Amino acid sequence: MNTRQQNVTTWDVPLEMPVPRFDDRADRDREVAPEVSESTDTFFDTPELDLLRHGVTVRHTDDGGRWLAEFTSSTMGPTIDLDASDGDTTDVPTEIADLLWGLRLGKELRIVAIVHIRRTRHHHADRKDRPRLEVVDDLVSATVPGPVATATRWREVSVESLGQDGDRVADRLHRRLYGAGARPSTTTSRLTRALGHDTDDRRSSSRSRTAVESYISVQLGKICAGDIALRRGEEPIHDTRVAIRRLRSTLRTGTTIIDTERTEGIDEELKWFAGLLGEVRDRHVQGRRFREAVAALPDDLVLGPVAARIDKILIGEQSDHRRAVDEAMTSDRYRDLLTVLGTWCDTAPLAADTRVCTGDLRTIVRRAARKADKRLAEAIESGEPTDLHRARKAAKRARYAAELARPVLDKKHGKARVKRFKTIQTVLGDHQDATVAAESLRRLGAGAGVRDGENGFTYGILYQREIDAAQDARRRVAHL
Repeated sequence: MNTRQQNVTTWDVPLEMPVPRFDDRADRDREVAPEVSESTDTFFDTPELDLLRHGVTVRHTDDGGRWLAEFTSSTMGPTIDLDASDGDTTDVPTEIADLLWGLRLGKELRIVAIVHIRRTRHHHADRKDRPRLEVVDDLVSATVPGPVATATRWREVSVESLGQDGDRVADRLHRRLYGAGARPSTTTSRLTRALGHDTDDRRSSSRSRTAVESYISVQLGKICAGDIALRRGEEPIHDTRVAIRRLRSTLRTGTTIIDTERTEGIDEELKWFAGLLGEVRDRHVQGRRFREAVAALPDDLVLGPVAARIDKILIGEQSDHRRAVDEAMTSDRYRDLLTVLGTWCDTAPLAADTRVCTGDLRTIVRRAARKADKRLAEAIESGEPTDLHRARKAAKRARYAAELARPVLDKKHGKARVKRFKTIQTVLGDHQDATVAAESLRRLGAGAGVRDGENGFTYGILYQREIDAAQDARRRVAHL
């Protein structure tokens, strides 16, 4: 079986330029009569274009009468495609508007551009009528409403090679297009071109600064993706919390390169929201942990409906905390947090007058590692749960600092450093999980003693097992 990857190239073409012939005269009779169609896309966003900032577009297309919410990042989930042929075409459907509440910061969505496309689709086949080439010629007219409406027109030609010799024919057409005045398109989207935002005005920066900006951008993207997923009713809590931790770590360890005026107070707000998510996550993790623990006990040691009671209590608490998250996500406090993070999507909160260099990242990694090692030594000496927890958080920051710097520092040593602190984090995490689980079991067991037909016997066994697990983790910590 012969499989080929289709190759599509898009060109910016002068409005009046005719598309060159596909191939030589002998093949012209194989061109199928072109197909002509017209469609209009109406784009919606906030007046400040908050959705566009996050790579999200909302549009109504009269091609099939559909509403589309499209996400540049696949982590935000699948595109929403709603059949709205009989619905209102001026108000964004509630399903889409509610999903995008966080990214639009609760603002009203209104028309920001109307784009009309007149498409001429050319098909070309070889002498045996096998597909060879497809050329799509789009004449685009865009109107941007406002106090002073603006209108622009441009033309795009895309060439897609098909079949065994399609690439050869396409290459010939590309050369003819270039010779006639066409140039490879740099358009990111028709919306950005209509709005006049289709230029890359980012200043050049050092490789190290680019690495930091990219790291921050990835975390912001995951936080926004988490917002969308939570509103879909999904459970992206773990990934969202990890992204928040990585972002907070960068703000705390990178104080020498961070614009502290732009980040003032944000660490506490990120901690607040992560804490709300953590309450939900803890109940989910503990429920699974306790179910497995009960299932592993001999039947004669399970007195009463232990598993069912634990599930009922923890699921109830998890639901309460999830409602608290949902309420927070429509609050002014959360909207203010997203407003600041949105500005970081445009420009990372790095000091404008600082040229981030390799030495800066090396210093960040070294200081974070030194602090983590110091706190680990103190925790091993004292054995106190609070010291072990502090050591765990320091190990996380050291690991994230190493991740941040890996693109520009020695990758081999960077990978080893990440692995080392991840190991420390894991062992200390086992201790923390067992400690928290023991406290939860003590609380659950105390309640069982006052309910008919139940007692705290099995809870006591599970409690002791968690205490043993915590002690085992402390022993392993001593060998790190």
